[in-house]
Amino acid sequence: MAKDLYEILGVDKNANEQEIKKAYRRRARELHPDVSEDPNAEEKFKELNEAYDVLSDSKKKAQYDRFGTIPGAASGPGGSPFGGGYVDFEDLFGGGFGINDIFSSFFGGMGGMQNNIEGRDMSVGLRLTLEEVATGTSKEIVYDRLAPCEDCDSTGMGEHGKKVTCPTCHGEGKVVSVQQTFLGTMQTQTVCPECKGAGESIEGACPECEGQGRVPDRQRVSVDVPAGIRDGQQLRVNGFGEAGVRGRRSGDLIVTCRIMPHEFFERDGNNLLARVNVSFIQAILGADISVDGIFKDEKVPLKVPKGTQNGDVLVAKGFGMPRLNSDSRGNFYAQVNVDIPKKLTKKEKDLLVKVAEEMDKKVVEKKSPLQKIRDVING
Repeated sequence: MAKDLYEILGVDKNANEQEIKKAYRRRARELHPDVSEDPNAEEKFKELNEAYDVLSDSKKKAQYDRFGTIPGAASGPGGSPFGGGYVDFEDLFGGGFGINDIFSSFFGGMGGMQNNIEGRDMSVGLRLTLEEVATGTSKEIVYDRLAPCEDCDSTGMGEHGKKVTCPTCHGEGKVVSVQQTFLGTMQTQTVCPECKGAGESIEGACPECEGQGRVPDRQRVSVDVPAGIRDGQQLRVNGFGEAGVRGRRSGDLIVTCRIMPHEFFERDGNNLLARVNVSFIQAILGADISVDGIFKDEKVPLKVPKGTQNGDVLVAKGFGMPRLNSDSRGNFYAQVNVDIPKKLTKKEKDLLVKVAEEMDKKVVEKKSPLQKIRDVING
């Protein structure tokens, strides 16, 4: 039987987006392998993420509500593309950081912050078609991150909560330890182990974020990709990386553009390379032809000189890829493939035989079955 995603998430079918988010975080706290004693916690946590992948996406949710099936099998965060953008998550935080790691960091509380109260940058790879690169495009990227907590406005405080000075470091965020060595007294300064550098703690913490001011969440952000961007170039979306603790600075989202191979064109800098078929008659006599360009309905004019040989390259200036942040374009280079027909009509064949005779070129004439019989009889 098909899975009931609403039941897995623990919400009513009329639940709104905010209720679905909160239910997801609540269930994740219960089922995450770091905190749950259930031997099947890992499988249940994966199932929970599959349910949230669908119900947090308006299009997938509408399809599920209508047909009762899971769109695209909901492969889960940290893997295949979400929404409108083709996104690779293997380099999240610079090294394989997925939703499981995000929750692990969250459950660690202040102890899971790795002495970093400001948010870290996050990295994703965005796959683009060559046509999208030519025109420029806007892509929606969907990913998981520690986002500012909306319930407490990132303060980490509950309704009657308040900040208190850390008793260990007295608000300094660091502690000094003294050690006696054979060289004398040595002093070392380290981040406070109690508040992890924050210098304060919360009494009456926000129940949603447990005093961190940030929560694991599914983020959607629209990224504008300029025309002419190169493979491997990066775009920076300020403030959409990991949220800082209790309103501290958020990191940025670093989007690395990856351009997928094209069926017909190859890009070389700002130039486009292609192959074009030219008939042997056009190659001999010359011709003006046109081929499809990178833009929709664009025709690239090419002049085929007389006597063009197989492998020759034709050039159309200004019909290549757009230059980044410029109105100009590179060139279009087409390598000629002279198309030799395998079948000819009798009339075409007779004409070519006459041409061969005129040029004093020997050709092998294919004999008819009747002529072959006559040749045998005549010895």
